[in-house]
Amino acid sequence: MKIIKFKKKDGSPQLAAVKNETLVYPLPYEDFLEVIQDSEKEGASCLAIVEKAIGKVEALPVEVEDLTLLLPLEAEEVWASGVTYLKSKNARNYEAYDGKEEVADSYYDKVYDADRPEIFLKSTSKRTIGPEQPVYLRNDSNWQIPEPELGLVLNKSGKIVGYTVGNDMSSRDIEGENPLYLPQAKIWKHSCSFGPAIRLAETVENPYDLLITCKIIRNGTEVFEESASTSQLKRTYDELIEYLMRDNDVFDGTVLFTGTCIIPGNDFTLAEGDVVEITIPEVGTLSNPVEKTPVSNTVTSS
Repeated sequence: MKIIKFKKKDGSPQLAAVKNETLVYPLPYEDFLEVIQDSEKEGASCLAIVEKAIGKVEALPVEVEDLTLLLPLEAEEVWASGVTYLKSKNARNYEAYDGKEEVADSYYDKVYDADRPEIFLKSTSKRTIGPEQPVYLRNDSNWQIPEPELGLVLNKSGKIVGYTVGNDMSSRDIEGENPLYLPQAKIWKHSCSFGPAIRLAETVENPYDLLITCKIIRNGTEVFEESASTSQLKRTYDELIEYLMRDNDVFDGTVLFTGTCIIPGNDFTLAEGDVVEITIPEVGTLSNPVEKTPVSNTVTSS
């Protein structure tokens, strides 16, 4: 069972459940956040709440592929995890240590092996976009890539209520220059997207066996494709959530990205006009065109 939000003919949004990948049922909620809140009030799973709702209505006469999908959840905050895969550690070393992937006792080696994971604030609701909306390129970076990730959708108690596809846009040259620049390498307008759906947690058999595939298309030609499995994760989801929850307020609908194992070659950077497609079959394909950040959103120093 998946949750989507789509644009109706009158332009208004409609939350819906997708059953058996084809049947689309309208839900009496404006956002998935309300499903989470009802789940907590009634002491029932999100799946039970959704099944109860769709049992009262008929499926819509629509095909999922014909719908204009919107961001399925207005997440107040999106957090992200770093260096959770070996390939990510090596890539971070390459950025910071003059092209060397193997560095004795680098700070990335240390965090990869440490008890405490790297967790950082990635985005807020006003910076986050959904399917088919453009991700932006920073105007002060020359080395930018998408980072395809599995996203965990949490309630305020830290329980996983769903899974989604995430794109943690990253400026490799900014982070590589100095790790203290991480917020600037990760957070800017339209630097975070997720969707196109939320797969309810109860309907995922094994979240450590999900295939993630990223394709980048340029001028109609595929210039990059790579796949990885969540089975390659160094850390568990419970471990990441536990550290996120420490002395912290976590809101219903918080999304936690779990890190990437798919990184384009070191000579690759995104360009305006590219299209990034990230697929997790159980969730769907998150597609975003790439644009430069509009000049009106940048500040130049004098």
